[in-house]
Parts: sequence; structure tokens; C-alpha cells
Amino acid sequence: AAGELRRADRPCRVLPVLRQRRAVADQTGLGARQRLANLSGALEVAVGGARLLEGGRVVLVDDLMTTGASLVEAARALRAATGSGIPGFAQVSAAVVAAPPLSFEINRN
Repeated sequence: AAGELRRADRPCRVLPVLRQRRAVADQTGLGARQRLANLSGALEVAVGGARLLEGGRVVLVDDLMTTGASLVEAARALRAATGSGIPGFAQVSAAVVAAPPLSFEINRN
């Protein structure tokens, strides 16, 4: 995603902002609610990460979105670390590299 943005003359950086704070079970075979529960509280913003986010836009990238649980957890971790918001923080978006057709039906509701 960063390479595509750079080729389009959109400056961007890949920053080590999120880190895993606890182990999670393999997601294979889990339903949407089970995936959310499995990942709940699993990510946190790394020390100094909130400072790296100041004044910019955040794009969370998921290489394979099935239910969106990883993106939900990443967004939760960002909100938890920044409270009501980061000064100058513009927005959080998501980019998905691949998603099976069923994931669109799961996330429609």
C-alpha cells in the first residue's frame, strides 16, 4: 500500500505503531464473533507510537480481511492510546489487500 501511494506522488511512511501485547489463538475455523473475542485486547500502541501519529492520517492495512476483526482491534488500540483524539490527527482508514467474497456479506451487517 505504501509503495502504491508513493508511486502516485502521495508521501507516506510505514511506522511501527502497533504491537501485539498477548498471544492469540489461530483464527482458522473461527466465526466472526469468535475472532473478535480472540483478538480483543491483543494489540496496543507501542511506546512512543502515539507521538508518531500526531498530525497525520493513519491507514491500517490488512493483507487478508475475512471478518474485519484485525482491523477492529487495531482501531480499538489506537483509540485506547489516544483517548478522544490526537491533536491534528486527521482520520483512520483501512486498506485491504485481499478479501474472500463471503467477507463482504459478513461485514454488510
